[in-house]
Amino acid sequence: MNRTHLCTWIGGLLLLPCIIAAAESNSVLIQNVTIHPVTAADIQNGAVLVVDGKIAEIGTKLEAKSGARVIDGHGLQLYPGLINAATNVGLAEIEALRDTVDLDEVGLFNPELRAEIAFNPSSEHIDVTRASGITTVISLPGSGGRGGFGGGGGSVITGQGALMHLEGWTWEEMTVKPSAVMDMLFPEIQTVPRQFAAMMGTPPRTYAEEEKQYKERLRQVSDFFEQARRYAKAKSAGGPDFRSDVRLEAMIPVIEGKLPLLVRAEKEKMIKEAVEFADKEKVKIIIADPREIGSAGPLLKARNIPVVLGKTFQLPMRDDDPYDAPYTLPNDFYKAGVKICFGTFDVEFARNVPFEAAQAVAFGLPHDEALKALTINSAEILGAADKLGSIEKGKVADLILTDGDPMEAKTNIKQMFIAGREVNLESRHTREYERWMER
Repeated sequence: MNRTHLCTWIGGLLLLPCIIAAAESNSVLIQNVTIHPVTAADIQNGAVLVVDGKIAEIGTKLEAKSGARVIDGHGLQLYPGLINAATNVGLAEIEALRDTVDLDEVGLFNPELRAEIAFNPSSEHIDVTRASGITTVISLPGSGGRGGFGGGGGSVITGQGALMHLEGWTWEEMTVKPSAVMDMLFPEIQTVPRQFAAMMGTPPRTYAEEEKQYKERLRQVSDFFEQARRYAKAKSAGGPDFRSDVRLEAMIPVIEGKLPLLVRAEKEKMIKEAVEFADKEKVKIIIADPREIGSAGPLLKARNIPVVLGKTFQLPMRDDDPYDAPYTLPNDFYKAGVKICFGTFDVEFARNVPFEAAQAVAFGLPHDEALKALTINSAEILGAADKLGSIEKGKVADLILTDGDPMEAKTNIKQMFIAGREVNLESRHTREYERWMER
């Protein structure tokens, strides 16, 4: 045996423990737990086998593979990882420090912006959000700000929202679905300035002024969609005179019905106008952050249009609305036959999405439907139900092991797995807690 072969052989022996350890870490058996698959009946004293980041087997008596890690979860509950269907996580850190906020761009139409590229894997908000059992979020490139008035400043199309895992070293590693939705703020008539603008002394506008601005904005939106259709035809036809345009290129999946528009529409009138707009432009939409349903429920059900609900922990939209209007709204949509999921549309409160759903349960939404809204409904609405949202064979192993219902504030997340890898549940909050407890 020459020196080269000897060195290779010795090197292989030295690497063997690492190779074996890597193989062992790819297989985990979680047993003696109550499994909540979401899409099927609960399994008492169940077991889940995870291999290579995916759920390989589900049952009551499973054999661990050779070298597999075995977790005895006696007395604990196993749920699929929760999904926050609308956040700015990864794109903003500290609101007062402009350099840490990468949300908005100038101009009315920015469909080419992709949230995953700007996603910060080292954000402190990721660990904090994860601690509530949330394994996946939609990260949106727009803050949702409408300026002083509904038809005022800010983008109408803010960019492409990405479905992101909350674990990984790079944005590429964390991306589940790079272009899950196209975010859009639907124009509205708003004569009274919004809260911040009102605080800054912005005077009210007349209805005529706002209506004029609203119609002009709708015309601009329609013109932009028409440009996108013409661009798609020109691209298909080819030819030496064709010139690529990144903005219009990004709109092709939208006008082809492959990429849904996530349309922010707060009021009943806006919801109906958004549906009318979708019918006219022949695009697929998801209604986002509505504050009322009114008579729009049957329309949404008939068109099979889902809804991403915003926070329940907020004040009623109008002074004369019932105090519990935000709390009962999820149940109103559910009773109307509309598929719902939950989002927080922010960074700092993204961790609270299970408790937003819990508040809706206290005001009428069936518990099972709230859990679906945090898991499988979100996955279906976002086009990722083949990977996420339930505990089923073949799906990505996003799992949380808890000592109770994840919608209960007193519940502790004991262990979390994202794509089969156990995640450290330490966060800035836990570090500060431990620091001051030792004082």
